[in-house]
Amino acid sequence: MATRKAKRAVCNDAATEGGMVMLDVQLINPYERNPRRSENPEYDRIKDSIRSKGLDQPLVITQRPGSANYIVQAGGNTRLMILKELCEETDDERFSRVQCVVRPWSQESDVLLAHLRENELRGSLTFIDKARAVCDARRLLVEELGIGQVTHRRLEAELRGKGLSVSISSIWLMTYAVEKLADLLPHALQAGMGARHVGRIRALERAAGTLWQRVCSGGEDAFDEVFSALCHRYDGPDWDTDVLQGAIETEIAGESETNLHTIRVALDAEIKGRKLEIPEFVPIKEPPNPERREGSNGVLGPTEDSAREEYDDPDIEEDEAESISVPLPSATPTDDIDDPITDSTKPPIDSGPSKPTDLKSLRGRAWTLAARLAQRNGIGELVMPLSGAGLGYVLRDVPDHSLADQLDENTLAQISMLWWQLAACAEMTFAPLESILPHLPDDSLLRQALADEDAELLFNSIWTLDPGHTGYRLWQSLHDRDWRDLLNLMDTYRSIRHLAIETGTVIWG
Repeated sequence: MATRKAKRAVCNDAATEGGMVMLDVQLINPYERNPRRSENPEYDRIKDSIRSKGLDQPLVITQRPGSANYIVQAGGNTRLMILKELCEETDDERFSRVQCVVRPWSQESDVLLAHLRENELRGSLTFIDKARAVCDARRLLVEELGIGQVTHRRLEAELRGKGLSVSISSIWLMTYAVEKLADLLPHALQAGMGARHVGRIRALERAAGTLWQRVCSGGEDAFDEVFSALCHRYDGPDWDTDVLQGAIETEIAGESETNLHTIRVALDAEIKGRKLEIPEFVPIKEPPNPERREGSNGVLGPTEDSAREEYDDPDIEEDEAESISVPLPSATPTDDIDDPITDSTKPPIDSGPSKPTDLKSLRGRAWTLAARLAQRNGIGELVMPLSGAGLGYVLRDVPDHSLADQLDENTLAQISMLWWQLAACAEMTFAPLESILPHLPDDSLLRQALADEDAELLFNSIWTLDPGHTGYRLWQSLHDRDWRDLLNLMDTYRSIRHLAIETGTVIWG
C-alpha cells in the first residue's frame, strides 16, 4: 500500500514537472474521446511489433484533476490497448509497466485536439471521425469559454490557435456530415467517404429541396422523407453520389409529373446556382373572340396585332406569365386537353363541336400545344409563335449541343425525336426559306443550315435517329399527357392544311 502511494507521489511530482516515469499500465486509461472511432487498420502489425521488440516510444499521459488514474494525452490509445492485451495474454513483466511522459493537465479541449493532431499527422482518420472530433471540440469550447455558442469563424480561430488548421468551409461540411449524414449514411462514411462527396451531397440536397418546393405539391417534410429514404437505400461502402442524384431526379419527376430530362437539367442548373423555370401545366381554354378579348378588368377591348396579343391567355396573371420561360397562349377548344387521362378508353384526339374551325384559332392551338410539349421536355425556349402565317409557330434553333454530354442515350433520343416531330408540324424544312428565315435568330444553327441548304450541318447539329425507332424511342416513353398533346398537335396540323385547301388559303403567303 505504501509502495503504491509512493509511486503516485512520484507521478504527481513528474506531472508537475512534465517528467518521465515508469508506470503500471493498469493506472492508464485510453482517452474516451479518441477521434478514431473505427479500428486501426494497422492494429495487428503494431501488436506484432510490440510483442517482439517492446514499446519503442514512451506514452504521453496526463491526469484530470481529482482522478486516480491517468489518460493518454496525445495519441497512443492503440499502443496502450495492445500493451494491456499482451499483459493479459502473456503475463510478461515487459508489458505490465511502460515508460511515460507526464504532461500537466490543461483543459479537456486541449487533450482532444492533441489526439486529433496526432491522428492527422499519421493521415489515418476518416473524414467522419475528424468531423466528430471537431464537433466535440466545439461543444467543449462552449463549456470552457462560458459562451452560448461558438461560430464557425470562432471555432476556426480557436483550432488554429491550438495548432490545428481547419478552414471554415471544411467546418461547414463536417457539421453537415455529423448532424445530417451520420444517421443516413453510416456505412459509406465509415468506409471512408471524403469531403468531396459530402460537399456534393450537401449541394445536391439543398438544390433538390429547392426544386422540390417549386414543382411538387408535397412540402419540405415530404422531401426530407424522400431524401432520407434514398440515402438509406444506397448507403454502402461503394458509395456513388451520382446514383443518389439520379434517384432524386426520378422521384421529383414522378411527383411533379414532369419529364425526367427537364428535371435533370433544372436540378443541374440549381446546383450550379442558376434557376431554370419549370412550366406548370396550363390547360388549353376556349379561344377568345378572334377580334376582341377580355381585359384583366373584365372589359372587352380590341385585340392588338402582335403575335403575343393574338395568342395571349387573358386568364394568366401578368406576373405569372412572366415566370414562365415560354409564354403560354390560349388557343383553343376542348376541355379534354385540360384533364389528365384517367380513362384508357377515352379518345386521344379531341373531337366535337368545340374544335376550332378558323385558321387563326387553329394556329393558336398549334402554338400552345407545341410550346407546352417543348416546355415539359426541357426545350421550351426553342418554340416561338408565328402570327398570321404558317402553322402558328416556328423553332428558333436546334437543342443545345451540350445535352449530348449531360443526358443518357434514351433521354437524348426522346428529346431529339420530339424536336423532329415539332419541326415536322411547323414545316421547318419544307416551308419557303423567305417565309422562315426572317423569324430565326442570326446565330441559329438551324437558320444557317436552312439558308445554306446544308442537310449535313443540320443532321450533325441534332441527333437524327432511324425513323423506324420513333415508336420505341419516343411514343412509348412519353408521359400520357405529352402523348396526348403530340397527337392533338398532329391533328391540328392536318386541320390547318385541310382548311387551307378548302378555302384556297396560302399557308406560307
